[in-house]
Amino acid sequence: MPADEYACAQAWTALSAAHALVTEQLTAALDQACGLSIHEFEVLLRVQHATDGGLRLRALGNMVRLTQPSLSRAVARLERQGWLRRAGAPGDGRGVLISLTEAGRGVLARGAAVHAETIRSLLLDRLTPDEQELLARALTRVATGDPASRKEPSWQDQPRSA
Repeated sequence: MPADEYACAQAWTALSAAHALVTEQLTAALDQACGLSIHEFEVLLRVQHATDGGLRLRALGNMVRLTQPSLSRAVARLERQGWLRRAGAPGDGRGVLISLTEAGRGVLARGAAVHAETIRSLLLDRLTPDEQELLARALTRVATGDPASRKEPSWQDQPRSA
């Protein structure tokens, strides 16, 4: 195998292994601490940052890596738990607006603490501050699909996450 192909394979293998480790541990930690899946945590997180009284279901679908039926089931489950509220979008008879309830803010706060602790211990604590910055910049450029980009978008602007 040529050196550049080997380097590509090695980088991919390392990224896949790191992602699998973090995802597995984060899944278990969120479930144990607050009964959330990773996707449900992300839904709550994205809705929390919504302005104007909520987030349209369609916009939420563009932010999380779930099929439309899976997203609808997740939102319905979070609503049954009392963590989200669905309402009609003003001026749009078919639009659905999703907002966070007070109970949802509470479970999100617990989940955010678990998320931060898990990410810190499994990923960030193993890197120097310079490596952390480089990793964030590199993965942002990959996620946005623009390797020449000088503007680094916020996490809210990034495409669907894993």
